[in-house]
Amino acid sequence: MSRSVLSDSMINPLDALPHPLAADMELVDGLIQEQLRSDAGLITLVGEHIINAGGKRIRPLLVLLMAHALGCQGQHHHTLAAIIEFVHTASLLHDDVVDESHIRRGVESANARFGNAASVLVGDFMYTRAFRMMLSVSDRRIMEILAEAVNTIAEGEVMQLMKMRQTNMDKAGYFRIIYAKTAKLFEVACVFGALTASSADRFYTAASVYGRSLGMAFQLIDDCLDYAGDEAMLGKNIGNDLREGKMTMPLIYLMHHGTGNEKQQIVDYMENDVGEHFEAIISAVRQSGALEYTRNKAVKAAKEASLAIECFPDNAYRNCLMQLCHFAVERKY
Repeated sequence: MSRSVLSDSMINPLDALPHPLAADMELVDGLIQEQLRSDAGLITLVGEHIINAGGKRIRPLLVLLMAHALGCQGQHHHTLAAIIEFVHTASLLHDDVVDESHIRRGVESANARFGNAASVLVGDFMYTRAFRMMLSVSDRRIMEILAEAVNTIAEGEVMQLMKMRQTNMDKAGYFRIIYAKTAKLFEVACVFGALTASSADRFYTAASVYGRSLGMAFQLIDDCLDYAGDEAMLGKNIGNDLREGKMTMPLIYLMHHGTGNEKQQIVDYMENDVGEHFEAIISAVRQSGALEYTRNKAVKAAKEASLAIECFPDNAYRNCLMQLCHFAVERKY
């Protein structure tokens, strides 16, 4: 993939959008704020806290880019972009409770500030609000796709919970989990955009492959950054996945290719709670080739994403989708 302004400066992709799309994002943000209003004031407080915490808005961005790349003329893409962000935000609220996280995007997590009960209940509100918003689109396909996606995300959370601190996690199991937890919603965002613009099966399929592959690339790089990123840029501590007992790809690689002592340290840390091995495991991951291996997997997935949309019309929106493929693997946060 060719280099671009996104990868050279490592800025938020929103800062390099085709000009007309910036106005679309403002409409989506306005719709999100409007739909957060509730007679239960805590819903607005918690919702605004996490939504305004500085996320990249990649998922709603994908809805809009895909829709415009394929010539969308209607308005439903704004609603669908907001729906995707609500579903994503709901999953984050629930994730932080399950993971007992205290930091999200560099600020205090919602569960740390407002409590676990508030985070879970507001997450439930966001899921139900997303489905209520979906009714205004009046498209059974959209309803079926979103219902399946929410179910898949929940299954992914449970699969990850079941695999916590289990050092026998294999690559196939890891890929199933990151598809369900991350890539599925990327895929749905792209499919939503395509459905608002084109009925051509080849574009629908291409959008699906693009979203799924891009989502896998994003998660693989997230898992690299957790071991070797810049804490200030990431807005979280290095090694969070290891602390939480998650066997991500870098650690799976080390478990299969590390020395006997390194493998035993992982087992002791994960299964026997030997906390003093933490720094040694971080160092071993960095020196073992695990990060290079994981990043190469991300590059392959990003390439698959870019190839999938070569059939799209050549326009500024497709170009931005291509740039996101490079940004996915070159980003530092």
